[in-house]
Amino acid sequence: MARLLIAAALTAFALPAAASPESDAARSDIEATLGGLPTFISQIADSALPGLWQQTKALEFSTDTALDPKTKALISLGVSAQIPCTYCIWMDTNSARQAGASDQEIAEAVAIAGMTRNWSTIFNGLQVDLATFQAELGGN
Repeated sequence: MARLLIAAALTAFALPAAASPESDAARSDIEATLGGLPTFISQIADSALPGLWQQTKALEFSTDTALDPKTKALISLGVSAQIPCTYCIWMDTNSARQAGASDQEIAEAVAIAGMTRNWSTIFNGLQVDLATFQAELGGN
């Protein structure tokens, strides 16, 4: 009897959960916004998808933000290059180009990201005193 209960419990955990109305709505909105539903969306947890999509749509895809689309794509590309994320680099490069970024702007964004990472490594590795650093470079 105990084995039967354990088997039933394990089977219940193995069954896929039904999609929530919120995740279904997010999928519909993604499809409408992108003109299709990328296959990777089916791999995202139903509990995470609505929030992820809302954040992406409200910040990255919105033109009603403080940063223009080209600047957002170049920032994202710089971060993506440092993570590194091949998927993000590919998408951010395309997004930057679609937003009007030149090859030089793309190259400069990546170079700035690399330089920032380099200096961060130096400052942290040498344990440079932050207060002294701020005082010498004009910070408060």
